[in-house]
Amino acid sequence: MRHLTKYIGFASLLLLASSVLTTSCKKEGYALPTAPTQLQDAAIKRTLGPNIIGQPLEFAYAMAILKGKLTSCTAEASIAGGPGTYMENRSFYTAQTGADVGVTVGSPSVTTGATTTVNYTVDTNAATLRYYYVIPEAARGKTVTIKFTAKSSDGETVSTTMGPYTIAKMDMKLNMNLTDGALMYISIADTAVYNAADAAAHAANIDLVYLYRNLTTSAFNHALVAPAADPQYLPGVTLPNGVNRTVKMRKVFNLQDHNLAPTENFGIYIDDIDFQQIDLSTMPNYAINLKGDAGVWVETADGKYRAYIFFNSVATGKATVSMKRYQMK
Repeated sequence: MRHLTKYIGFASLLLLASSVLTTSCKKEGYALPTAPTQLQDAAIKRTLGPNIIGQPLEFAYAMAILKGKLTSCTAEASIAGGPGTYMENRSFYTAQTGADVGVTVGSPSVTTGATTTVNYTVDTNAATLRYYYVIPEAARGKTVTIKFTAKSSDGETVSTTMGPYTIAKMDMKLNMNLTDGALMYISIADTAVYNAADAAAHAANIDLVYLYRNLTTSAFNHALVAPAADPQYLPGVTLPNGVNRTVKMRKVFNLQDHNLAPTENFGIYIDDIDFQQIDLSTMPNYAINLKGDAGVWVETADGKYRAYIFFNSVATGKATVSMKRYQMK
């Protein structure tokens, strides 16, 4: 059967490394090194930023052997992953165009409890498989390790453990649609948006009102306002029964968190520590003249939650926002 060495990508580094002699100043007595034949492996974590519940951690696991062939690859998590956890049964290499190209080398992965396995179905001595661990609720605020294991046809086994990785306590909700006069009531506790009728049914949890006003007397435009704010910041709004909470808010620009705005500014992330350290004690309970890519830090009246709400896009009387939320107590 044909070997797939040309498709190995990251795994080729293992074979290359095994054939390189340690640098020496001596010129005499040089001999070509003998590459080790034993099974070798290496792993990298591909995802960046905070590790958030419901989001995947992506790994690339490379394995190679000079004699024999690979038979299986296993990833075992210290805490079982959530639905959608799987391992690719394709080995990836990078084409000259820079695109990742996958070549099928095994049967679809099978996950049992905390263990995910791919069995090889082709004759190959090197491969790089990708593993996607979906962070479960059970891991919130804890640490997770992933143990990768490769086996070969000659009975060899090799393992690499990655981590531990701290799992964030915060939650995230993406792309919530706001509409002035309709879906305009925001609950940080529920990470949800309600219309007037539903807001009345969840009055104890309504923290913010979204509205849009094109005023000639001031730059109002898009706004987030606490129900308890001065009525001048809620022009024309009749609040549902029981909706009366307040908040503390800080408006910011150019804080485009990459989780909330994935097409913007790679490398900028809001993490748990940012919620823990920010001081909103002297902030008002309204934020007006908000624009696309603006954000608002919010603390609920009872101090239970802090949130960062990001405006992904805006239109007249409408906005799409995303939220990170941290439970303080």
